[in-house]
Amino acid sequence: MPEECTGIINLRYTEGSVGTSSNPDLYNRQNYEQLKRTSLRRGSLFVDTTFPPDRNSLGEVSTMPQWQQQQVKWMRPVDIAKAMGFSGEVAFLMDGASRKDFGQGAIANCWFLAAIGSLTLHKGLLVQVVPTDQSFKEYAGIFHFRFWRFGRWVDVVIDDFLPTYQNQLISVNSKTGHEYWVPLLEKAYAKLCGSYADMHAGNPAEAFKDFCGGVFKHYQLRNQHSQNHDEELWGCLSRATDCKSMIGCGTFAAGGQAANTVSRTGLVDWHAYAVTGVTEVTHRGSSVRLVRLLNPWGRQEWTGEWSDSSDLWNQVSSEDKKKCVKSEDGEFWMELEDFCHHFNYMSICCENPNFIDGDLSCQWKCMSYNGSWVAGRTSGGSIGNSTYVNNPQFRIKVKAPEGDNKGKNNLLLSLMRKPVGNRRQSSQEYISYSVFKLTDQVSTFILNVQ
Repeated sequence: MPEECTGIINLRYTEGSVGTSSNPDLYNRQNYEQLKRTSLRRGSLFVDTTFPPDRNSLGEVSTMPQWQQQQVKWMRPVDIAKAMGFSGEVAFLMDGASRKDFGQGAIANCWFLAAIGSLTLHKGLLVQVVPTDQSFKEYAGIFHFRFWRFGRWVDVVIDDFLPTYQNQLISVNSKTGHEYWVPLLEKAYAKLCGSYADMHAGNPAEAFKDFCGGVFKHYQLRNQHSQNHDEELWGCLSRATDCKSMIGCGTFAAGGQAANTVSRTGLVDWHAYAVTGVTEVTHRGSSVRLVRLLNPWGRQEWTGEWSDSSDLWNQVSSEDKKKCVKSEDGEFWMELEDFCHHFNYMSICCENPNFIDGDLSCQWKCMSYNGSWVAGRTSGGSIGNSTYVNNPQFRIKVKAPEGDNKGKNNLLLSLMRKPVGNRRQSSQEYISYSVFKLTDQVSTFILNVQ
């Protein structure tokens, strides 16, 4: 068996140091354990003054009319259950986390919920983000979650007030009864973004990064297919699932309109999905490559070939037929060619880059560099500008590995910029880097960031 590769994020800091998953930074300097003990001692439920249950934390939700937003009421889960006539106990998590636990609400954050759907398939990552020892026992109205943010893990504390309209959650809702781990996780991420409204629109890769701190690769699917790269794409998809990667994708905007309209194929336009599996089935003597996808709405599925209702499932072996679960749960299969035609992009994120070449035994070394663009000093602009050389520069030397891997030099570069202000307020300028080889004798490079 190959040795398991260490995740890139775990190579950055000594285990146990501040900023690691086992010892995260305290977001807003809020200590979950201390705050919970204080609330229990005082006999009062926690209220988060840094993200209070009010209109500012909700933000201007574009998918809700103003009059409806004005009637939003913040309620705790136990009070929501009571108002709905539910006599049982509410739960944080029931029978483990599943990608089918939830359905999207009025917040246009399908990209984030698609990422959660993918996260549930990787239990090791899930328990880093969602501490599973939380419950409504010894209840103090306080919960916490962990995210990787720009080089360090942070622990985000929230109260359990959730936005409702007519006693119904306006955000993500539970499909398995009164289970609240996903609505509370969504609230913690909204706090990071600035408000619920600040979660409007995005790419699952953004949340993937915050769930693991790993590396990701982006694919334009029609380009891959038109350039006859289906074999390469299928290989990458297969390796990514073997490497426990998170995979997300998105459809095109119909007519250039940024609206979630349902197309004649059953797919939702301008919408994010999670890739939850790949498989091959034998149909009439030929191998067919299938991709399984999840709509975060928890419903509304593809109606074409290899969909839940497709007759093609009656033409395969009984073993292959078991792979199709005919249920209106938002999850469905489609052939790789259809996937490339109907979906715009795909993003793969993993704790290490091994999904790229499938070498599960290699160990990576990791270095992080921090810099900034300062007007008049280090802000040099694009490569055509005379001031280009003023941009932040880093010298990188790649040493040849020893032992069995001698001569196998692989270099992966990833660039990220911290936002300023709330997520939607942050400017979206393009950033890039150029790599220049310094000499022919040694593997030394100059990285210029612009």
